[in-house]
Formats: sequence, C-alpha cells, structure tokens
Amino acid sequence: MKDTQICRKRRHDRIRKKIQGTPERPRVSVYKSLKNIYVQIIDDTKGHTLVSASTRSKDFITDLKNRSNIKAATQLGHIAAERTLQEGIKSVVFDRSGYKYHGCIKALAEAMREKGLDF
Repeated sequence: MKDTQICRKRRHDRIRKKIQGTPERPRVSVYKSLKNIYVQIIDDTKGHTLVSASTRSKDFITDLKNRSNIKAATQLGHIAAERTLQEGIKSVVFDRSGYKYHGCIKALAEAMREKGLDF
C-alpha cells in the first residue's frame, strides 16, 4: 500500500471508533475512487444498508466526463439525500471514511445538507 492509503486507513479507523449508526440516526459512509464516488446510509446495529447511491447508478446524469469531481459529488449528494428522505430518515451521522473534509467530500456533505438532511 502507498503511504497515503495507509494514512487514510488509520484516519478511518480512528473515526469509526467514535461514530456508530443507529436506526434513528444512521451513518453516511463515503468511498471515493479515482473514477467514481459511492455513498451508503448504514444502520450499524443491524448491519444493513438502508440507502445507497453512486456515480455509476442509473439516476446519475452521465453528461459529466469525470465522475469523481466536485460537480459529480454535488449531484450525488442531492440524489442520496432525496433517497434518504424518501425512506423517512432526516438525521444522519457523516462518516468521511478517512478522507480529508475538503473538495468532493465537502461538496457531497453540503449538497446533502441543502436537501434537508441533518448532520
């Protein structure tokens, strides 16, 4: 593994010690690869994924050349928030998975907040 991957994994482990998703307040888990971004809303008590969305899903508009930039993250945040609100979930815990809170991760979180999710 590269040093950046090791550092991200360590940050992720530190974050997961403190963050737990419950049925009332599930966890928003984010994974970002070089080509795509993935979001899951997870209830950790049962170990179930309640809602998922990614830049590879059919709802995502494919006119973007790059699916892992800030524009894509903003669109994905809106899609994920709409699906979460349809499930009746209004409050969540944000798990940035060890990524630094800037760029795509920040754009995704702000887009989800714009749609009405509380975290």
